Amino acid sequence: METQVSHSLTRYAWLSIAAAIATIALKSYAYWLTNSVGLLSDALESLINLVAAIIALIALSIAAKPADNSHPFGHEKIEFFSSGAEGIMILLAAFSIAIVAWERLQNPQAIQQIDIGLSISVFASLINLGVARILIAAGKKHHSITLEADGKHLMTDVWTTAGIIIGIGAIAGLQFFGHEGWEILDPIIAILVAINILWVGIGLMRRTFAGLMDVALSLEEQGRIIAILDDFELKQGIKYHALRTRYAGTQRFMSVHILVPGDWTIQQGHDLLESIETKISNEFTKIDIDTHIEPIEDFTSWLHTHKNRLGE
Repeated sequence: METQVSHSLTRYAWLSIAAAIATIALKSYAYWLTNSVGLLSDALESLINLVAAIIALIALSIAAKPADNSHPFGHEKIEFFSSGAEGIMILLAAFSIAIVAWERLQNPQAIQQIDIGLSISVFASLINLGVARILIAAGKKHHSITLEADGKHLMTDVWTTAGIIIGIGAIAGLQFFGHEGWEILDPIIAILVAINILWVGIGLMRRTFAGLMDVALSLEEQGRIIAILDDFELKQGIKYHALRTRYAGTQRFMSVHILVPGDWTIQQGHDLLESIETKISNEFTKIDIDTHIEPIEDFTSWLHTHKNRLGE
């Protein structure tokens, strides 16, 4: 079932690829018509979107593979490498746009056929907006950092295009009223776009590093686990500690020590752990649970109590 879900995520990557190809063609044509470096920066970002979408497709295909002897915990962590690669490409795109914009800032050039160029850019931006909302929603639903990162990248593209359209529209308005010489706004807008893209890339890299460092589940998700364990503690007279959690792409992992009366039979202990794991599994789509049972009367069972219940 989990593999089927992972495989189904690749269709979103194909959607992203199709959108990137379409917007590259539209934005490149808009740049060719207008000679606007702002629209050129927009087209370059769409090119990055295409490469990122292809990487996302590869990563999701690998993540869908079931666990094997070489990868007993699955392949989901590949998603963090995918988001890291996308973060690097976003940073490179930002620097590339800044370099082109700086050169145009030194030598401003007139912008042509603004009305047609902006209309094409608006249409391309609407494509990205629709696809971005789909990817972000799917990423949150399936806890896929790859899809969420791709969607957020497309949203930065949308805001980038919006800023460029406003800027170039202002230039057109000034020209209409006879105010010439404002072409310098074009490279300035492109530089602001580069700064925005840089900020997004840094944020994505930070999240990637957090995932590779096995960051814990969110406080909300940990709270749901703790509520279940507290309920068993209250009703069964048991204790627990050394709770640890982490993410790996769409997969969650947790481990916990369960302390039970020492005179319990193996069967009693086993049944309790099965009940706990089933209850927690029902709370999450994909979670790998490792429980360890210990006698509550044994002093050595409490050696982990210097750590709090969140495993910190």
